[in-house]
Amino acid sequence: MKTTAITRRLSDLGGAKWGLHFRAQELAAQGRDIVQLTIGEPDSPPPAALIDAAADAMRAGRTAYSKGEGEDGLRDALAQRYAARIGRAVTPAQVMCFPGTQTALYAVLMGVAEAGCEVLVGDPMYATYEGVVRASGADMVPVPLHADNGFRLNARDLAARITPRSRAILLNTPHNPTGAVLTRADLQAIGQVALDHDLWIISDEVYDELIHDDSEFVSPLSLPELADRTIVVSSISKSHAAPGFRSGWCIGPEAFTAALLPLSETMLFGNQPFIADMTELAIRQGSEVAPAMRTRFAARARTLADRLDNESPLRVLPPSAGMFAMINVAATGMDGETYAHHLLEHAGVAVMPGASFGATLTDWVRLALTAPDDDIARACDRMVAHANSLMAQPA
Repeated sequence: MKTTAITRRLSDLGGAKWGLHFRAQELAAQGRDIVQLTIGEPDSPPPAALIDAAADAMRAGRTAYSKGEGEDGLRDALAQRYAARIGRAVTPAQVMCFPGTQTALYAVLMGVAEAGCEVLVGDPMYATYEGVVRASGADMVPVPLHADNGFRLNARDLAARITPRSRAILLNTPHNPTGAVLTRADLQAIGQVALDHDLWIISDEVYDELIHDDSEFVSPLSLPELADRTIVVSSISKSHAAPGFRSGWCIGPEAFTAALLPLSETMLFGNQPFIADMTELAIRQGSEVAPAMRTRFAARARTLADRLDNESPLRVLPPSAGMFAMINVAATGMDGETYAHHLLEHAGVAVMPGASFGATLTDWVRLALTAPDDDIARACDRMVAHANSLMAQPA
């Protein structure tokens, strides 16, 4: 039986890049003591008030069909939230609700790109970006992000890869996997490239409430000159420790959301009203769990850097946001893939090879900061001993 072109475009984007994670689970199931730091999920449960709100809404009969663009109360809450953030009006007509950021990204990419187009994406990148670009029929153009620039997208590197086929720039700020946060100056320079070449800017901002220490978050939506070409996607998955609720949205120009509505209706025929009610409460009240999460993640990153930088040849790039830290392993003489597998098998610590997220992270691994402090401490002990044992071996 034949399948369609989209299935062929996505056929090589399976779970191979998560092979080390699956191997760690296999070893743990065999009884090995494995510190698992591969996958990042919020280390708090969703606030009880959100669970109660969803349950109360279901009991109140909020289980019927919903509007394709989302429930009015939630869209109004999101419009008010973004207007307060950027300092100018945002209307509910600019808001569309989706089951999570991933679905929002898929719909938005289907709305701005198609076969014959190119979408520029920073490399490294979140694991699903290549899939949502390819699904649209467009080609993904990786733009290297460099460690000496803090893994922030450089406008000159971006401009060098523009072609007549370029249609959109997909940003992720704060960034997964590196924790980089684009500055206002970065966004102004990137925005000028978009203006010069009439490109869309899609900004994935799902980590916007997990900014560490003194870092500052700026959205391209806050720059007036970019407002008519910027589409923001986000959700409550990270900010409210609620990934399983699958509640996200996009914010864009009214003409864009109006054009996207038939696609959304074709995909989803509306969202769940009881989830919308719960999300509206989350947006209007703010997050009671994000402040403590960002404090914990920043503290764990500092612990990691203090231990590994001072006691081993490994070097940590402190994240400015999010729930991961990047570690350069080049001094061990191994690339990140080899190192990660050796660390797992010989020291019982599971981290993700950097190359799983892009070609520019060959010498890096990603470590999740979502494990308890004791696990982070145990991982540091093992990684220090493991790296120093590697250095002690004869060449």
